[in-house]
Amino acid sequence: MDKKYILVVDDDPDLVETVSMMLESKGCEVGQAYDGIEGEESIKKRRPDLIILDIMMPRKDGYVLCAELKADEKTRDIPVVLLTAVGEAVPTTTYTHADGMATEADDYIAKPIDTEGLWEVVTALL
Repeated sequence: MDKKYILVVDDDPDLVETVSMMLESKGCEVGQAYDGIEGEESIKKRRPDLIILDIMMPRKDGYVLCAELKADEKTRDIPVVLLTAVGEAVPTTTYTHADGMATEADDYIAKPIDTEGLWEVVTALL
């Protein structure tokens, strides 16, 4: 696989670092953003080959950013993997499973993340 550029967007710096290290060890180039607004700005600066996107984040959540990306003809073909603890959080937040189904994300990975499982999803989408 050619060196791919993957953008990791999550408000948890430890998770961003863990996922970034795993991707770099597999030969990927990695960009990092810590909320949906930073992610959006990063995508405008450099188009990623794939986006790993958390759902519950400040300023702009992953559902909103994913929906915007999939609605834009310039970015709709970028694979998006949503990271989610939403399944556990649905009873205590405004996030719902229906929100996730409406985003047209290419895949979902539950938190806590199994990095090898995530790598399998990434390679399948690339």
